[in-house]
Amino acid sequence: METHEDNWPEMQLTPIGVVKSEITTPMLTAGDSGLALQERMDKIREYHRKVQACVCELTVFPQWGELLDGIEGFSHVLVLYWPHLIDPERRTLRKVHPMGRKDLPRQGIFATCRPARPNPVLVSAVPLLECHQNTLKVKGLEAVDGSPIIDIKPYSASYYGAENATVPEWMAQLHRELNKELS
Repeated sequence: METHEDNWPEMQLTPIGVVKSEITTPMLTAGDSGLALQERMDKIREYHRKVQACVCELTVFPQWGELLDGIEGFSHVLVLYWPHLIDPERRTLRKVHPMGRKDLPRQGIFATCRPARPNPVLVSAVPLLECHQNTLKVKGLEAVDGSPIIDIKPYSASYYGAENATVPEWMAQLHRELNKELS
């Protein structure tokens, strides 16, 4: 099969805004690798509780403000952002233990939600609480303070929703463990 990687046009991303959040550090850092499993899960649960309660402001730069016209009619938006605090050298990782948990099998980066990836564009679907001029207030966005916003899209379940979606058992296990403590 022929590949076209040498024929692609130059790709360039331009931030359209910035995240203002009380979340100032990523969930797990390199220094967390020595934590015992229970400590790690406790830290992840605490972080997720903080993220779920956090109200963030998405400030869209003035030259892009009119692109928000009509967004207030949606209950949720997709926020695409760049994890600017990720060490660029970590973008070469190929396989990881999900959430750094050695009790789970190593997975290819594309099978995880890990932010350190070849093109670290992250996306979150979040409730839109308010829209005022060029600022959106959203709840539950995991982006850290100062993250560049790449794009904002309205969320439509009929467009983005996947019927009967499944996940591997290791991810279902992680969700059960997180949700058990968060509910």
